[in-house]
Amino acid sequence: QVQLVESGGGLVQPGGSLRLSCAASGSISSIYAMNWYRQAPGKQRELVASLTRDGNIIYEDFVKGRFTISRDNAKNTVYLEMNLLTPEDTAVYYCAATAETVTQIPFDYWGQGTQVTVSS
Repeated sequence: QVQLVESGGGLVQPGGSLRLSCAASGSISSIYAMNWYRQAPGKQRELVASLTRDGNIIYEDFVKGRFTISRDNAKNTVYLEMNLLTPEDTAVYYCAATAETVTQIPFDYWGQGTQVTVSS
């Protein structure tokens, strides 16, 4: 089992920055990848960025170099640093851990989500 606790959301003005954190606990060694998703009202949940166990990072195109995903293994924490935020970035942001199971089939664990609101 993996538990995820997110923090760092809040209200920020357009052009501002915010750093989200996701602290993992439980079967840390089973985690294959950490992912950030977001879901805006009336829209589908979408992937923002992923960081795999071996250090591979992918970003969705809409990030446009503004976001950075990183991790601190000593703290079992993954971060999403967001810069040049726009109102279109307003959403609930979720972290998800892709973990191995006893059958070696990946299974995703989800955090509770943290609200990010970009508004003047």
